[in-house]
Amino acid sequence: MRPMIESTIIASLDFELAKRKVLGEIDSKLVKTFYVDEFKVEDAREVIREAYIAEEKPKYLILAALTYNIYAQNSLLKLLEEPPRNIVFILIVKSKTSLLPTIRSRMKIRYEKSQKESLDLGLNLSNFGLNELFLFLKNRRNISKDELKEIVQTLLTEIVKNDIRLSATELDMFDKAMELSQLNSRPQNILSYLLLTIHQAQNRK
Repeated sequence: MRPMIESTIIASLDFELAKRKVLGEIDSKLVKTFYVDEFKVEDAREVIREAYIAEEKPKYLILAALTYNIYAQNSLLKLLEEPPRNIVFILIVKSKTSLLPTIRSRMKIRYEKSQKESLDLGLNLSNFGLNELFLFLKNRRNISKDELKEIVQTLLTEIVKNDIRLSATELDMFDKAMELSQLNSRPQNILSYLLLTIHQAQNRK
């Protein structure tokens, strides 16, 4: 496995597994980890101090948090845009929408499938009709927000696996779905929209 050599955002519902995988990919003893529930301004200051300690070889700064304070993110913007020499940032999040668009635009994004996300949807994404779609939704009419997140992550994995071509705007809707799930939107309505988007993509082939 090739080690990561560029700053990356890793989105995964299984934090512990994602952290283990990241550490397994890094071929370096120069690793500094910042694992917190909420990434705050004081954490950002510590990251900035660590980033400016000069190193002759690549040093990896791994940030993993359930939430990232908006002020802490803003304080990292310049550092992420112009990182010091030999500094590689790895940000682990549950969803890339946990981060500001200005942060996301500066880093490569990778979706990491986890053991929790290995769902059997019972739906062939490469070829399903409206009747199958409606039955799928009927069986999930009372899904919770957490269940929606797991399904959305699984859908993203299956989209890649089945080579379903979605536009950048359509893919972005999957991330917006994560945001909407935290508001008052019904999970089933969000899921309906995403599956209809995939169905329309099939018909464009």
